[in-house]
This record gives sequence, C-alpha cells and structure tokens, in this order.
Amino acid sequence: MPHLPAIPSRTTRSRPLGAITALVVAALTFAAVTLVAVANSHPAAAVTKHRVLFDDSKAETAGNADWIISTSIPDPTAQKASPTVETDWTGAISAWGVALQKTGNYTLDTLGPGKTITYGDSSNPQDLSNFDEFVLPEPNVLLSTAEKTAVMTFVKNGGGLFLISDHTGSDRNNDGADSPKIINDLMTNNTVDSTDPFGFSVDLLNIASGYPTAIADSTDPVLHGPYGTVTAGALYNGTTATLHPADNAGVKGLLYVTTATPGGTTGAFFATSTFGKGRVAFWGDSSDIDDGTGQSGNTLYNGWNDAKATDAQLGLNATEWLAGAGSTTTPTPTPTPTSSCTPAQLLTNPGFESGAGAGWTATSGVIGTSSGEPPRTGAYDAWLNGYGTANTDTLSQTVTVPATCSTASLSFWLHIDTAETSTSTAYDTLKVQVLNGSGTVLSTLATFSNLNAATGYQQHSYSLAAYAGQTVTVKFTGTEGSQLQTSFVLDDTALSVS
Repeated sequence: MPHLPAIPSRTTRSRPLGAITALVVAALTFAAVTLVAVANSHPAAAVTKHRVLFDDSKAETAGNADWIISTSIPDPTAQKASPTVETDWTGAISAWGVALQKTGNYTLDTLGPGKTITYGDSSNPQDLSNFDEFVLPEPNVLLSTAEKTAVMTFVKNGGGLFLISDHTGSDRNNDGADSPKIINDLMTNNTVDSTDPFGFSVDLLNIASGYPTAIADSTDPVLHGPYGTVTAGALYNGTTATLHPADNAGVKGLLYVTTATPGGTTGAFFATSTFGKGRVAFWGDSSDIDDGTGQSGNTLYNGWNDAKATDAQLGLNATEWLAGAGSTTTPTPTPTPTSSCTPAQLLTNPGFESGAGAGWTATSGVIGTSSGEPPRTGAYDAWLNGYGTANTDTLSQTVTVPATCSTASLSFWLHIDTAETSTSTAYDTLKVQVLNGSGTVLSTLATFSNLNAATGYQQHSYSLAAYAGQTVTVKFTGTEGSQLQTSFVLDDTALSVS
C-alpha cells in the first residue's frame, strides 16, 4: 500500500519533519529465519526457552536497594545482547540475570516502574500469561487487589512465583510497607485464596547474621539441581518463615537457621511450596541475590558470591525449578560447533539501502526514502503502518544460520511515532517472531505497541542460537487500528553469527 502525502491528521501515514513524537515499540512479528543444516551435520532441535519476568514496579530500587538485572527495561539484552560477565548488565542482581542469559535457555524481561502486574491482559507485553515465572525481589509497595488476583491466578494456573523478602523494618521508600508485610498481605488478603494458600507465613524478624544450612535431601531439585549442590545460605539482616503443613502439605523447608530444627516448621530461611498447578519459592534475605554491583551511590554487598554460602547455586536451581514445570534436567547447553564458524552478518540489504525487492519481502511502500520518517542512517528505512486506518504491513527475510556457529543474534533499530494518546491501551502493535518453513510460529521475540512511544531510534537484540542448523523465516508484522496513526520504522538490521 503506497504512503499517503503528509497531512496533519490521523488519516495519513506521513508526518512533517520535526513532528515525530514518542517512539512506540509495538508488536513485531519476525517471520521465520531459515537455518539450513550444514552438510554432514544434523538439525538441532529448537530449545523451548524459560520465560522469566523480574519485577521492578514495586520500588525495588528505592534507597540502597538495586534489585534489577539491568538498567535496560524491559529488555536487558538492549544493554548488551550477549553478556559474559555480570558488569555487562547494570544492577545488583545482574549476576543472576547474566548467568541465566548465558545458558541460552532463558528469555528475561523486567516489569518497569509505573507498570501494573496483570494476568490475561493481551495488550500488555509483560502480562504474566506470557511468562513461566515471576520474580518479586524484595517488593516495597503493596500490590493492589487486582495485582494480587493476577499473581495468585498465575500461580494457580501453573506459573512459578519467586518471593524474596528482607528483614522486618526494611521499608526502603517509607510508605509503611516492607517486604514481609507485602508478601504476607499477598497470601492472606487476595480474592483467589486467602486461607494460607502456600502453607507458610513470613516472620517479622531481623536476624543480623548467620549461615542457614540445607537439609539432607539428595532428591530435592533445588538443593541438588543443574547448577550445583546447595549447602548453605547467608544472612545479612534477614528473616525466616513459619511453615503450616496442615494448610498446605506441599510446603517444605530447605534451609534452616542454626537455632531451628532442620525439617521443622519454624526457622525456615528458604522454603518451597505448590499451589494449584504452580510452584512457589521463598527466600528470607535479599542480600543473598546481591552481587555487590549496581548503580553508582548504592551501598551493596556481594552475598551472591559469599564464600561460606552457595547462594548462586540456590538462586539458579530455584529459578530452573520454578520455570521448568517440574524439570530437574540440566539446562541444554549452547550447541557445540562441529567445525569452525566464520563470523558473519547474514541479512541481505540490512540497512535497506538497495531498496525494495533486495533480500526482503515487504508490503508495497514499506521500504523507501520518505522524509516523513527519516532513516537512522543512509537514505532508506522500512516504515510499517502509519496510515491512521485499519491495516497490516509485513517485512520478512529468509536466512540460513550455520549449525557450526554457537551464537546468532538478531538486532535492529526501531523508531515508533504515534498520534495515540492513551497511556493504557495498545491500539497498534508490532510483533517480532521466528517461524518455521510451514509458517508456524516458533517464538515471539518481542511485542511492542503505541504505549512504548519514545523519541529517536532504540536498538533491540535477541538470540537466535536455539535455531542453529534449522530452516526458519524471520518476519516483522505491524497491525494498526482504525484511527490515529502509529508508525513503526526499522533501520540497520543485522543477524550476526560467531
């Protein structure tokens, strides 16, 4: 569909120079990248990734807290697509996030400040229904009634919930609610089940120090999981939980303070439970997830790597157990190359400078040189939607990713310009997906909308290493509603392998 002349109304796709407003990152459908197996090698099975959402909507960075995996929110890979050390991402729990990212088996997101926890809201890319696990790392704001319903329903329907507390009196934003109060309120004051659903309550204690020890259970997937054996945790002003097995027979204490009886109902520093089809884990001190790094000005401690504890093994094993729907198998490693890989950028016409028809399959008029939406570099860009009427634009390319390469990273720069004024409803979307040769969606890499509007281009990167040795197709799909334009403008794409 050709672009209409630029006029100041929502019936046009074009906008005058200087009138480009907020960027909206909308639902992108990236159609299948074709990955053909190299001769004498076998196609590798696609890895089903665990999808984990970390919360930062409840003042997790208030005061000296810094409980984020990256300052790039929602997508940590925008800070660095393939991190190798914890400082590649900025945050006091970046070591946790980087360790998961390096396995190639996780898709990580963060629910940012000002956002709302939802379940079943198709307009919210960070809706809990899109994830296997939700991590609440020392929340400092009470969840609303609707948010508590969302969390409890998520777990009941099969989700994993990781609750991380701190000591009583740790109200970092001085709103009258600390993490023990917030977690207890979630479990006792919700619309789904307030009758001690998880079988434990958080104790209102401030235990200054200690090294809680693990129970003897060689069959437990958290204590003896794919990331190693757990022997002890660390207390730097934390608390414990009291277990109520009469209310929920699935509750189990895994680590206990030294003054408690291992396997008893009091003094549990780390506990697990089940609810409906889902799973729950509780950790009594946020210092254990702290890797000692973070944003400048915060006082942080390296509990994650405490030499007297095994906090990293505990956190990673628990993450796997919560997200894996019962799996206790070792995470599938990145495929080992069977021969040398030649580093390369695989996309044809990655910056669109060769014009339409070169490498890309696109809706007519998408690739061009219109001044209404200037490119990031060069003269050409790919402009999807922006008409202000109901329409769908697509952009796709088929690529072969060698099975001999252990990394494959898809990246692109995206500018989103919108005339929509809503701050809560996604009217226009752009999806990024990977499909197989039959057109079946293998993975939705990202979903953006008019709610993500911002100025300038933003870079996004996603790993496609799971599809090495396969034939797939990659596709962007932009869908616009019946009124008020949203433009999704792409430039400087790449699919880099090494």
